Amino acid sequence: MADKPTKLIVDCSTGEQTVVELTAEEIAQLEADRAAAEAQRAEQEATEQARTAKRLSAADKLRALGLDEAEVAALLG
Repeated sequence: MADKPTKLIVDCSTGEQTVVELTAEEIAQLEADRAAAEAQRAEQEATEQARTAKRLSAADKLRALGLDEAEVAALLG
């Protein structure tokens, strides 16, 4: 079995450091926070991919209208 996650508690007035195992509630919160962060990262990645796809589509449409690469770059710059 893997070791339980721990946290470091530091008493700033004395400098004493204590390593304590996380409680079941803290572990559950840690896992929930990790899942939420992963979901947010995936959402941001999907948003960026959609933005890139729209930008490429717009560039293709501008080229189809007869604009050259410099003009497309200036408009989308």
